[in-house]
Amino acid sequence: MGIAPFRHFIESQQLDREFLFSLFRDADDMRSNPKKYSGSLERKILATIFYEPSTRTRFSFEIAMLRLGGQVVSTENAREFSSAVKGESIEDTARIVGAYADGIVIRHHEEGAVRRASEVSPAPVINGGDGKGQHPSQALLDVYTIYRERDWLDSFKIAMVGDLASGRTVRSLAYLLGKFNDVSITFVSPPHLRMGDDIKGYLKKHGVEFSESESLAETLPEMDIIYMTRIQKERMNAAEYALAKGKFVINEKTLQLIRKDARLLHPLPHGEEIDLPLEVERKDPRIAYFRQAENGLYIRMALLRSLLGGNS
Repeated sequence: MGIAPFRHFIESQQLDREFLFSLFRDADDMRSNPKKYSGSLERKILATIFYEPSTRTRFSFEIAMLRLGGQVVSTENAREFSSAVKGESIEDTARIVGAYADGIVIRHHEEGAVRRASEVSPAPVINGGDGKGQHPSQALLDVYTIYRERDWLDSFKIAMVGDLASGRTVRSLAYLLGKFNDVSITFVSPPHLRMGDDIKGYLKKHGVEFSESESLAETLPEMDIIYMTRIQKERMNAAEYALAKGKFVINEKTLQLIRKDARLLHPLPHGEEIDLPLEVERKDPRIAYFRQAENGLYIRMALLRSLLGGNS
């Protein structure tokens, strides 16, 4: 079993290659031998506290915990159905819930809030997404997906497309790709939604080649991985959204520009940026985003077991 080299999981930069591949091995084994792990977290309790909506992240963490034999307590709208309504701080919530549960997954609308919670929580805290900050377990399942689809994590070209200014998934993934060799990133976005300078500075420091483009059509034929994201309407004003709406779309026409051995990823949910018939999504091997979502269950099982001290 891979033992986490950290107590709380707050950002992608915490992951190193050795630990990553140990999680991959554990996740693969959990997929193949589920009964072997069914009692790994027996008598452990996971609390999931979500101040923003979630389907895949919340359900996959909760089902992962249940499959490992643990239990779950949850609030899916903590902004309305928790003491946050009364003005309780995230720090006080973490102090209390961390004394009740063996681990906590938090999604919060404020960047940095999950880190503040981790600084006072008696139990391990996992960042389930914090505002425009990071979503490190998404980046973990993203690289796990690339690994499963391509059998390696070095020497590939990836395009990150869409709302790169607000997208915490692309930020987290960009940080994590700094751990690998000969990776080339092309950021494809409208000018007002470009990747932040903090990420670019990190990539430069770690020798990761990157470029920027406003042309999806010119970029697609060169890529091994295309990572689409939605335009996050809820994180911008109406004028900003109007400038980006419908600008980058994968449909049957643009799909023809993608190489047969390339893979199309998306953290989901997708909107108009993916406009493909159901039959294409089901049959075209390049469409990997539903496999990507499924991978999230197994890699989060491995992560929970490593953090919460599952039995070997």
